[in-house]
Amino acid sequence: MAYIMVDVESDGPIPGDYSMICFAAVVVEEPLDRSFYARLKPISQNWIPEALAVSGFSREETLAFPEPAGVMQELDHWLEQHAAGRMFFISDNNGFDWQFINWYFWHFLGGNPFGHSSTNLGSLYKGMVKDTFQSFKHLLQTPHTHNPLDDAKGNAEALIAMKKSGLKIAL
Repeated sequence: MAYIMVDVESDGPIPGDYSMICFAAVVVEEPLDRSFYARLKPISQNWIPEALAVSGFSREETLAFPEPAGVMQELDHWLEQHAAGRMFFISDNNGFDWQFINWYFWHFLGGNPFGHSSTNLGSLYKGMVKDTFQSFKHLLQTPHTHNPLDDAKGNAEALIAMKKSGLKIAL
């Protein structure tokens, strides 16, 4: 069993019409040394400049990124190597991140190794502390930079801190 923390940056709000530009995945276990980072060439002519700006890349830069089919195959292979047994997809904003990873896996590989569900880190923390107004952000050690590897590692640190504070979870 493995929890995989994922973070995605895109050039728009939905997959298919817009593109996943880069993402990272981190196996949630100390010392957080098993990670995957990739950039992907856009799949659509559509893009929103403000959305793309969050990633720090220009449209011209993204057009030179690797083809998505190959990147998703690399991620699938990496997951096979680094996540034995059942995998749990977890993210700070799983409604956003999950839709892109799920769509890209199904579109390019015909299936998603994560299955059909995901977990939201923020909701997990709110339930743990029994307060829907609380945020886990104070548990981050790695600054939130919108580089998906930094953000996934910071979120993984927060999940590990939650476990150390009493969350029953198999990490």
